[in-house]
Amino acid sequence: MTGNPTPASGAPPHFGTGGPAAEALLRKLELTVRRRLDGLLQGDHLGLVPGSGSEAGDARTYHPGDDVRRMDWPVTARTQVPHVRETIADRELETWAVVDLSASLDFGTAGCEKRDLAVAGLAAVGHLTVRGGNRLGAIVTTGERVDRYPATPGRLAADRLLRAVVATPRASGGRRGDLAAALELLRRPPRRRGLVVVISDFLGDADWERPLRGLGARHELLAIEVLDPRELELTDVGLLTVVDPESGQTLEVPTGDAAFRRRFAEGAAAQRAEIAAGLRRAGAAHLRLRTDRDWLADVVRFVADRRRAGTGGASR
Repeated sequence: MTGNPTPASGAPPHFGTGGPAAEALLRKLELTVRRRLDGLLQGDHLGLVPGSGSEAGDARTYHPGDDVRRMDWPVTARTQVPHVRETIADRELETWAVVDLSASLDFGTAGCEKRDLAVAGLAAVGHLTVRGGNRLGAIVTTGERVDRYPATPGRLAADRLLRAVVATPRASGGRRGDLAAALELLRRPPRRRGLVVVISDFLGDADWERPLRGLGARHELLAIEVLDPRELELTDVGLLTVVDPESGQTLEVPTGDAAFRRRFAEGAAAQRAEIAAGLRRAGAAHLRLRTDRDWLADVVRFVADRRRAGTGGASR
């Protein structure tokens, strides 16, 4: 169940598995990420980690919903107007990305594959976190292999990591990914506190929740869920033959049956709701990227919301 329609607005390019063409597409992606994120999110140090940080910043007028523990009493007494003390996000951050490139991500019907969207999400994470000595590392799992890239600082190191992830061989059909095992690799041995970003479609068994909750006890968590619109609802194209890439099972799907399409949509909605509930139980922030949407606009919106929440404003 694949397709090659006209790419959706804001869709990442199709990288394949490396080579000169992929290099050119990666350079284009990097320029796009840098231009869009720097242009729309200018200002203080940006981070995906929520919270106020520890370095003291400027005082500002109190707004309803601000954390009263950050009241700046000397300024309040001097001006007779309530003020709170803002803080600056901590600069030294170690970020680990767990990237799921199992066979179920080699699928897309709206301009790119979910695998391409996972790479694009990793590019955005790197751009937002790698600065000022921050480090970025990754664990990449396909179900057939697990590759570990140590956390290193610098933009060039992040670019090398992105290229290595793009060059990861695709998993053969009939092999299920093992996201839980990749998360366990990150749990043991314990690492310094930081940010853990999990990029996956979270399909299959929900055994990833327990190790993710374990990581949440020590780290800030961000889950980037990638999905395709055909995983949420079917269109009427008659009798359709589909193959589950992770089990190899072949199914005949009667998409011309309106009742079947309705049951499929209800089941898909319930599945996504359970995934979201599991991520909430683990304490993870949840960013959803779709192959038919402007994924960078969704990233910008998410980071802006987290930034407002981190200042202790009413949106928190």
